[in-house]
Amino acid sequence: METGRLGLVLAVMGLMCPAAEALDNGLALKPTMGWLHWERFTCNTDCDTDPTNCISERLYMQMADVMVKEGWKEAGYEYVCIDDCWPSHSRDAQGRLQADPNRFPGGIKKLADYIHSKGLKLGIYADVGKNTCAGYPGSLGYYETDAQTFADWDVDLLKFDGCFLDRSLIAEGYMSMSKALNKTGKSILYSCEWPLYEWPIKQPNYTAIREYCNHWRNFQDVFDSWSSIKSILEWTASHQKIIVPAAGPGGWNDPDMLVIGNFGLSHDQQQSQMALWAIMAAPLLMSNDLRDICPRSKELLQNRMIIAINQDPLGRQGLRTVMDCDVWERPLFGNRLAIAIMYKQELGGPRRFPISAVPGWKICAPQCNVTQILPQYKELGVQSHQKELVLSVNPTGTTLLTVTPLSGDLRKQHWNDTSAQKKHIVL
Repeated sequence: METGRLGLVLAVMGLMCPAAEALDNGLALKPTMGWLHWERFTCNTDCDTDPTNCISERLYMQMADVMVKEGWKEAGYEYVCIDDCWPSHSRDAQGRLQADPNRFPGGIKKLADYIHSKGLKLGIYADVGKNTCAGYPGSLGYYETDAQTFADWDVDLLKFDGCFLDRSLIAEGYMSMSKALNKTGKSILYSCEWPLYEWPIKQPNYTAIREYCNHWRNFQDVFDSWSSIKSILEWTASHQKIIVPAAGPGGWNDPDMLVIGNFGLSHDQQQSQMALWAIMAAPLLMSNDLRDICPRSKELLQNRMIIAINQDPLGRQGLRTVMDCDVWERPLFGNRLAIAIMYKQELGGPRRFPISAVPGWKICAPQCNVTQILPQYKELGVQSHQKELVLSVNPTGTTLLTVTPLSGDLRKQHWNDTSAQKKHIVL
């Protein structure tokens, strides 16, 4: 490994501290989990010919019902989030945003009450500029009015986009809305796109972003394609020196939605997105149709071991440590390590990868316990630092592991625990 990269690995995997204090609203202490409509349902407002899939209160109520019934809430997914295209094209007489009366006849407050009755939380969308990206009324000049409106409606999350505003005013706009939300006295998780819109003109100030936002988009929108997933991962890795130190409890880098369960990714590629989003401590906001999702995609999205990595209480974002066969590592609570090995090649068959090539494998001295989570769950047992463990990684797929170092006492406990588990299984 090059000296510079080794220094980066040690800096991030060691005692790295966030660059600034997080937004002090007590929210997003772990990455946000939920469902967001945009990538799958976009701006479909044609409820006459497509009532099942149009942006309407019916869509969010049905998703909430499924999230409770089909185990999504139990797995940790708690937010049901509205994206663009929900409002009327004009404000009311008091200057407040209002939902489209035909598609949301009960209004947002009634929808929030329904979502809350299911034990879930409601997210909504607005824009820092004059208009939203789809041309609906933006919040410029109405920050306090809109913040209070969302609080009155009992909304739990605001996704705040950045269209139709001079980019030199982006930071001011996002800070103003953050202050307006806090002024309402209601806890509203604040999802920003501040750095996404500022990168084209200058390097964003992540110290300030972390102080005002709970998570923030850095790069372009995700699409339902492998090329889109690859571009997000590459951008994240190439900017990790800047963005990784900002992440931690209360504030997270957001690589955009999970598109697992849609049309554009193979199952190996879906596994790669899920694994790498967990390593990156990313918000897990699905954009798919939970009413009609294939069993393998559902099982992947609800995989408790992957979710546990994403939600790890240590709260440190992982990073890419080897470029050739993408190796990503994330430190976990209890001196454990999560390792994701992604094979970028789109030709041929699986590649054999020696675990000794992973920089963090040194924590296995003298011994460690290794669990393979993806592509299939497998207990690889106690390994030694000198033993040559070789893994198989599919093209465009990812092998995901957790590594737990063992002292003498811990090795003995591990064998006792393993023996007890085996006896339980036999019984």
